[in-house]
Amino acid sequence: MKSISDVSFFDDFLSALPGEIALDLTPRPTPNVCYSLAHPTPVKSPKLVAVSQELALEMGLHPDFNEADLKILTGNLTPKDSEPYSLCYGGHQFGHWAGQLGDGRAINLGEIKGPNSSSWRVQLKGAGPTPYSRTADGRAVLRSSLREFLASEAMHFLGVPTTRALSLSLTGEVVLRDMFYSGNVRPEPGAIVARVAPSFLRFGNFELLASQGDKENLKKLFDWTLKHHFPELADSPQKIEDWFIEVCKKTSHLILEWIRVGFVHGVMNTDNMSILGLTIDYGPYGFLETYEPMWTPNTTDLPGRRYAFAGQAPVAHWNLQRLGEALGLLGLTSDGLKKGLEVYKENFSLGYFEMMLKKLGLKTTDLSADQTFISELDDVMKHLGSDYTLFFRRLANWDHQKTIEESANFTEEVYEICSHPHPSTAKEKFHQWLQKYQSRLKSSGLSPKEKKREMDRINPKYILRNSMAYLANEEMETEGTQRIFDEIYQALKDPYSEQPDLEKWAQKRPEWAENQPGSSTLSCSS
Repeated sequence: MKSISDVSFFDDFLSALPGEIALDLTPRPTPNVCYSLAHPTPVKSPKLVAVSQELALEMGLHPDFNEADLKILTGNLTPKDSEPYSLCYGGHQFGHWAGQLGDGRAINLGEIKGPNSSSWRVQLKGAGPTPYSRTADGRAVLRSSLREFLASEAMHFLGVPTTRALSLSLTGEVVLRDMFYSGNVRPEPGAIVARVAPSFLRFGNFELLASQGDKENLKKLFDWTLKHHFPELADSPQKIEDWFIEVCKKTSHLILEWIRVGFVHGVMNTDNMSILGLTIDYGPYGFLETYEPMWTPNTTDLPGRRYAFAGQAPVAHWNLQRLGEALGLLGLTSDGLKKGLEVYKENFSLGYFEMMLKKLGLKTTDLSADQTFISELDDVMKHLGSDYTLFFRRLANWDHQKTIEESANFTEEVYEICSHPHPSTAKEKFHQWLQKYQSRLKSSGLSPKEKKREMDRINPKYILRNSMAYLANEEMETEGTQRIFDEIYQALKDPYSEQPDLEKWAQKRPEWAENQPGSSTLSCSS
């Protein structure tokens, strides 16, 4: 194992693709390039808050960072052979083409090789201005950085494809932010997250070059992407179509995983969609608590709720269509576009019912019957206002060999994790559905113990509730300590286990959090 300060960085992205090599951080249009060189701006008094030791070990790094490592991870020291840069891309934001966007506060240090031929790109978020910062300062606050670190690692341990977070550091500087763009600017502590992924390329990297009619550089980007991330497609006679289909498959899998754990991204613009099917750019996200399919954590998404929990699958389809249209410049035909989108819809539709049945400890039997059964469950959860995560953990504990009448204690436990009064009609719906569920469980031959084991493998007990991140940030900001942060992080690293000592982090949302800005309501501000 090496320290990150001893590792040599490299990045042939810079030599293979067009970019700006002048170190000019002036915000401006940069047509027909894929990146601009941009060095981090040093910070006043960096302090390490957290390190993902698990990720460090995966990368072949020593998990105990030294002073030189801290300097690298906060932009105060350029690592060996690194040429820091920011990516140039565009995107559709809330359904409208926004033109050039780019890494406005993210600076890539380059790539390092890890064990077993693994490859990791390291990026600093909040490390200062870049040519793509527009009117912003390129910095990030502790509030959003803490959320990104915890969410990235939480999603990894949940088994959801994601970018990772290697470290979280304070800068020792103050950043001015208006959380809800309401004119209420306040000083907040600055922070930097070291993000890690095999690639940070998004749909928007391809969209921007296509919008400029730059076929030559779009093809260079496409060829580089295949060589480094999809080598199995490099010799395909129809590689553009095959690649688009592969991205559609990865995206459908990602959205299914989001639904499985109740994750709502909050800002699914095309510039926030990874070509590798990773969860990328943790901003105004949230985990679904009270089951409201049209819930969105992002106040910027109101009143349209484009990126609500139930909207994520159709929005992903819409975003893929925009990517496919961009690939039309390289020769993707309308039939190829249609084929990829059909693959997405088919994979998602079939995968959804299979995944939901697995959450119930069941297997598919008859598609029509399965669809009806899951639709009835959806209706039950909406009427009950049940906590999405805890509902499935409660079902896992149910002894389905008892009659419904004998299960009174169980049903009361279910009602306890619901968020509003339960009229008799809601309870009646639940009892009717429970009888059907019981019948299917008995037909499966699973014992209550076997059912619980199967369900607990797929239904987490610990998720990162916004109220938890809020409490961790409040303690850090007001008291300068991180006891809550450390407890939450520990719980999130083993989300499917019971962890009796951390049981308090597996409770439904507290009443104080229902209307607390920064917990119940979030925005793109960070």
